[in-house]
Amino acid sequence: MKLTSFVSFAGFVMLIAATFCPLFRPLHIVNWDMYKANMPYGIVVLLIAVVGIVGVVLMQRKLVRLTAWLSVILIALFYVLSLLKIHYAFTFIPFHSFEKFMERQIKFKWGWWLLCIGPALALIGSLGDKPKYKAPVEKPLEQKDAV
Repeated sequence: MKLTSFVSFAGFVMLIAATFCPLFRPLHIVNWDMYKANMPYGIVVLLIAVVGIVGVVLMQRKLVRLTAWLSVILIALFYVLSLLKIHYAFTFIPFHSFEKFMERQIKFKWGWWLLCIGPALALIGSLGDKPKYKAPVEKPLEQKDAV
């Protein structure tokens, strides 16, 4: 296994592990992972990571690159959607100061680091797997005309 393939493999494994790590701590009571925050989205991220691992094992460079880009896009989208969900979760409260207080009670946890580093490693490994040189193509021998 090439070093770049190993980096991609490690990135996808880290992405799978990160989906089970705590991402949020609402009201300082309980930790939420990706599945408690949004179950279908977590399953899609898990499926993309598994397909990426299968692509690494089968040495399919294009599939690994595609799944690495998809995982980066999905995690960025999940982060933006999480921020929006936290911001708009307490808009039903009529008191603006209490609404802001409740927003501050939802904390991001250390699982976000793994969730960002995993796809980044997978993407770095998939982009660095380009061949360094092109093999020369042998031309057929030309037949000389008999004089």
